Amino acid sequence: MKRALISVFDKTGIVEFAKSLDSMGWEIISTGGTSKKLKEEGIKVMDISDLTHFPECFDGRVKTLHPNVEGGILAIRDNENHKQQMTDLGIQPIDMVVCNLYPFKQTILKPNVSHEEIIENIDIGGPTMIRAAAKNYKFVTVLTDPEDYDLVINELKTNGDTSTETKEMLAAKVFIHTSHYDALISGYFSEKLNLKYPKTITLTYEKKQNLRYGENPHQSAAFYASIKATEGTLTNAVQLHGKELSYNNIGDTDGALETLKEFDDPTIVAVKHANPCGVGSAPTLVEAYHRAYEADPVSIFGGIVAANREIDTETATEMSKIFLEVIIAPSFSKKALEILSKKKNIRLLQLENIGHTYPNTSKAKTVLGGLLIQELDSQLLNDANVKVVTKRQPTENEFRDLIFAWKIVKHIKSNGIAIAKNLCSTGIGPGQVSRIGALENAIRQGGNKIAGSVMASDAFFPFPDCVETAHKAGITAIIQPGGSVKDQESIDAANKYGIAMLFTGMRHFKH
Repeated sequence: MKRALISVFDKTGIVEFAKSLDSMGWEIISTGGTSKKLKEEGIKVMDISDLTHFPECFDGRVKTLHPNVEGGILAIRDNENHKQQMTDLGIQPIDMVVCNLYPFKQTILKPNVSHEEIIENIDIGGPTMIRAAAKNYKFVTVLTDPEDYDLVINELKTNGDTSTETKEMLAAKVFIHTSHYDALISGYFSEKLNLKYPKTITLTYEKKQNLRYGENPHQSAAFYASIKATEGTLTNAVQLHGKELSYNNIGDTDGALETLKEFDDPTIVAVKHANPCGVGSAPTLVEAYHRAYEADPVSIFGGIVAANREIDTETATEMSKIFLEVIIAPSFSKKALEILSKKKNIRLLQLENIGHTYPNTSKAKTVLGGLLIQELDSQLLNDANVKVVTKRQPTENEFRDLIFAWKIVKHIKSNGIAIAKNLCSTGIGPGQVSRIGALENAIRQGGNKIAGSVMASDAFFPFPDCVETAHKAGITAIIQPGGSVKDQESIDAANKYGIAMLFTGMRHFKH
């Protein structure tokens, strides 16, 4: 007689599965609540204590940790020595283990959950059993996912056993499952104890969706979400309209969100290839959209637009006049949704709490053979370190626009330059190998809008050429970190041309 040990927290489909096993003559061993549930459904069950000859104890902390259980799972069936030891020790084989674990993830996500409750939801016996069964997969079928119940039952009915290929696949799912489970536990303790950079690190994510393709159509891709801290992030967005997001859509939209979170006033951020191409703030969202659009009406075409206010009818009408890949906002009015949904290829994403920030979180990126982790660049500037280094002080409007430009340049790939006027970007120069090159690109892109603007640089000026070029373009004020050995040359140039210049003492490289 084949024997199955069933012990599950998630009881989805377990009654039907156990009834199928029972109808095929399997003996079912079970524990605690699972045993009670199956008995209530009229299924004959052997309690685990009848197998171990030892009672469940310590409030259920110890049930299956016993040689009669682990030995019955781990014994190699075609090993004569193992077979003899099973006979000598009175251990009977267990041919199937059906087990899913205490809900640790659901527990840590509960509001105001206590440390004690979290600890009690760390499963010990379950991981031991399923890892043992997975290790001995040639002889033992192990199930952790209710979605696999039908597959196994169908194979049993057809072939009398689970195929080796299926057993191996199910074993792989066990180790994926337990590594995820343990990573959640280690992550919880690391966060609780503020262990930012432990000696080893295991990160875990859950798949949100497969993507149509990666950066290019010949590359496959998928989108994974972190378990915690997802409020105000793209993983929490609800798609209201349009075809599936692509890899590039997600990357660019995330970049738009990072920039948008810098602003409190009604703001529109337009992004192309992960860099802002137009940013505008205004008393109303439609005015903000006009400013972002006019900043670069060429680059915004086919771009990503993020808004920190509800998309209303007037804004939606303006947005519908050009092709946009993605619009993400905290909400859409009914009429706005109706207007934008007429465009077949646009994706509309709703993200509540779109301005939510995570000042103490980290960000990672992969490199060949490794992983880089750093604190998120959540600071803008330290007011105590900001100083005017030129003879001329910036005007009130210039200072307002300097801070606006500084918020933008923080999210531009280095070397980066942001030029702005009247809370609107007028020129953006991202990702150049020289700072003067970034400035020249920004001026070229802004054209006749540059005169009267202010400028932000993500890092210091190594030479005074940037100040001289800014003056020729009509830029009136500059904000930059300072820190170059030739700072005084740039200060002297600014004084010569009557440009106000601020040093922040903080740079914002973005690579």
